[in-house]
Amino acid sequence: MRIPPAEPYPFRGMGFIKAAAITPSIRVGDCVNNAKAIAKYMQEAAAQEVSVAVFPELCLTGSTCGDLFFSPVLLQAAWESLCGLVQASRDMETLYAVGLPVQNGDGIYNACAVFQHGRLLAVIPQTTPQGDQKRWFSPAPDALPPLEMEGESVPMAPQLQFSCAKRGITLGVCIGSDAFFPTLLPEYGMQNVHLLLHPIAAKETVGQAAFLQETARSESARLLCASVWAGAGEGESTAQYAYAGRRILAECGRVLEQSPGFTAGMTVTDFDIGMLQAQRRKSARPQPLLPAVSVSLPFFPEQGIFHRRVSPHPFLPDTPEALAQRCEEILAIQTAALGQRLSYLAPCRPVLGLSGGLDSTLALLVCLRAVQRLGQPAEQILAVSMPCFGTTSRTKQNAARLAEELGVSFREISIAKAVHQHLEDIQHEPGTYGAVFENAQARERTQVLMDLANQAGGIVIGTGDLSELALGWATYNGDQMSMYGINSGVPKTLVRCLVEHIARQSPPAQKAILEDILDTPVSPELLPPSEGEIAQKTEELVGPYELHDFFLFHLVRHACPPEKIQFLAEQAFAGKYPKQTIQAWLKVFLRRFFSQQFKRSCMPDGPSIGSVSLSPLQGFQMPSDVYPDLWRPEEE
Repeated sequence: MRIPPAEPYPFRGMGFIKAAAITPSIRVGDCVNNAKAIAKYMQEAAAQEVSVAVFPELCLTGSTCGDLFFSPVLLQAAWESLCGLVQASRDMETLYAVGLPVQNGDGIYNACAVFQHGRLLAVIPQTTPQGDQKRWFSPAPDALPPLEMEGESVPMAPQLQFSCAKRGITLGVCIGSDAFFPTLLPEYGMQNVHLLLHPIAAKETVGQAAFLQETARSESARLLCASVWAGAGEGESTAQYAYAGRRILAECGRVLEQSPGFTAGMTVTDFDIGMLQAQRRKSARPQPLLPAVSVSLPFFPEQGIFHRRVSPHPFLPDTPEALAQRCEEILAIQTAALGQRLSYLAPCRPVLGLSGGLDSTLALLVCLRAVQRLGQPAEQILAVSMPCFGTTSRTKQNAARLAEELGVSFREISIAKAVHQHLEDIQHEPGTYGAVFENAQARERTQVLMDLANQAGGIVIGTGDLSELALGWATYNGDQMSMYGINSGVPKTLVRCLVEHIARQSPPAQKAILEDILDTPVSPELLPPSEGEIAQKTEELVGPYELHDFFLFHLVRHACPPEKIQFLAEQAFAGKYPKQTIQAWLKVFLRRFFSQQFKRSCMPDGPSIGSVSLSPLQGFQMPSDVYPDLWRPEEE
């Protein structure tokens, strides 16, 4: 039976919408001039393949016309100018939202006209005029008589939305002061829109810029949406106030782009609507039930200019100050979590393997903070070095020096003899390297730690991190197992930052040890060294951890399909990794992520740190035997 080709699924693919906030330079009351200025920016937006462009509140007339809003001369000129703009959009894919005063019956309304392809789709009136605007504009009822343009009936209602069924996207318009009354948004169904358009004319006073930025940020976080704010600016009357023309584009609690004050122009970004849709699917948000006008929105042009900055390190904040604060928050979470577990099991000693690598170093530093929090001495911690075939003098010495510097109890137990005996018992061919040779060492280390914990009256603290869990880069029932996995919520890129953060605050001797550990290549050290140096470097075998952390974040946090992860990685790592390299390591990541789920299904307790968790209890859940064919990147 032949299966016919299906229509493209609206929720799969890149999922980006290019949006623009535009502030034209106007002349108060000169609708013809203002329409020309708007038309110029319309053409520019279309040329940049913008999907949605928003102009300020009342920009066809100027928001400072005062009692001239009562004049039929101004109202007629505004409507005629709008007709010209609508006609000018005939060959344009972009959806435009332009503010103007509109008369309907005996009322005058502060409104926004939405048009595309030479058709006026709808007019959205302001709901609750505030301040001086109460003098000129009527509050909009739930429904108004339709308007007419070019022989077509045009709906006019505040609760109208715009729906692009082909892309599964809903847009809403919130004008002027309506934006600053959050209680109005649920009433008019705006909690369901993916993209919220804000034509505003905000008076510029001290603190206004920060207020607008915080309003945009908090609204987009609360509604899980993207929002475009286009403010009135150059040319408005300054008889009483100045207007700064602020343009803000925010998404899901984050301001992506904003303009400086007192400038005309266009501010553009690419909103990740696909990410918003994924977030809403997780939160089970209802679909909008209000009347919607059907619109078409151009698909993201893969060859076009991409305005959005994609962070190569999504787990890390952008500024040093924010990163330092994030590190303190994570350390506080880890310390409190481990302290609670030790307190519950009291008397209880933390026991951990100290290899001289990053993960075990971070675990030891957290253990130290936890016992200090409980008022216990550093000697309460038992750190164990277990050198074997692959251990180098560098890591071995760093482990011993760090334990001494911190004042924790320390033991060195060579496991070479025990592993030799075990390999002989199972008749493993001498000199044959591979999984048996490597895993025998990891399991022997775990056995030693478990028995020492029983002996000392403690628990084994696992040192493996979130990135290793994602890749399954751990020996099942070896270093995969512990009694409490303190690093299980921390990706490798953050592990490094946390150790660096502590190193900066440490005394000179401790700082020197930590810096040398930071400079040591990441390795499980399970193969014999080459001329005294580490021979088994993890990132040469499974790929760069910064790439894997990037893949992990976008797969688990935003449910991105492989082609979107590939595209985002190309933007984030442009100039560092070529496309073919990213594609090759993405295949490795996806193969390992799916095939190694069985290790995560029985992982020990450990604190979740952020929005990405692989804990089988409350994090990402997946069967161990799922078929991963759908998530394999397509060959080019």
